[in-house]
Amino acid sequence: MLKVSNISFEYAPKKEVLTDISFTLGEGQHLCVMGESGSGKSTLLKAVYGLLDLKKGSINWKNQEILGPAFHLVPGMSFFKYVAQDFDLMPYTSVAENIGKFLSRFYPEEKEQRTNELLEVIEMSSFANEKVKTLSGGQQQRVAIARALAKEPELILLDEPFGQIDNFKKNSLRRKLFSYLKEKNISCIVATHDGDDALSFADQMMVIKNKKVIAFDSPRNLYKSPPEHYVAALFDDVNELCVDGENRFIYPHQIETSIDSSHKVVVKKSFFKGSFWLIEATYNSQAIFFKNAENIIPGKEINICFKN
Repeated sequence: MLKVSNISFEYAPKKEVLTDISFTLGEGQHLCVMGESGSGKSTLLKAVYGLLDLKKGSINWKNQEILGPAFHLVPGMSFFKYVAQDFDLMPYTSVAENIGKFLSRFYPEEKEQRTNELLEVIEMSSFANEKVKTLSGGQQQRVAIARALAKEPELILLDEPFGQIDNFKKNSLRRKLFSYLKEKNISCIVATHDGDDALSFADQMMVIKNKKVIAFDSPRNLYKSPPEHYVAALFDDVNELCVDGENRFIYPHQIETSIDSSHKVVVKKSFFKGSFWLIEATYNSQAIFFKNAENIIPGKEINICFKN
């Protein structure tokens, strides 16, 4: 189990990036860390990996304390893997050679089998012999993930792992990767901006704001009952409204047109989203957004209702 206890870190004196962060993560569990840019997500991953010397607090994996560069000539724990946003691949060698870099040459059949297995996970079997320098940024990102998994770490730390990957590849890759990690009982911490990363795979979700943890729960609970607007907005557009005397966070899909409702809005704009239209309207002098199956003409007054 990973145990992070009251850690704080600063890059410069009196300029803390993390303040009193605490959490635990069980073996084989997946944690999603979310927050806006600069909130400290990447710094937290580096601290857990052992790349930073903490200002205070401690990090332990099972019975071993994770210590930083002041205690290790080569920082970073050998039983963890960290995939940063710069991939540090070997550009002039093939995809397969990059993935198998740290696997033993004394067992060539096992090395080839393991490499092919991971090529399938990242959906790049047809690129096995391509030189890395010829790949797109998203393809290189996938190779970096596969290389990190080659020796089956106990914990993998992923910093924006799908940030450069095309949307049409992202969903299937996400499913394959996190299913594979569960199958191998590999713990995982992902720092991301994408709420779908949390909703799709995470057992737990942590939200960081102003250097501190402001929410820690299952993604489902945080989605259904966000403690504040900042948390709800990580998942989707969100309306913060007073409805029937109650302040509520309401997602666009929780609003629909209804001739029986007394809640009136005036449509301002419509945005085509493929399977639906996102409607911008004015409700009690406040801008709101909701989904609708059809376009609505700007200026039209309609009635809406709010779903739970």
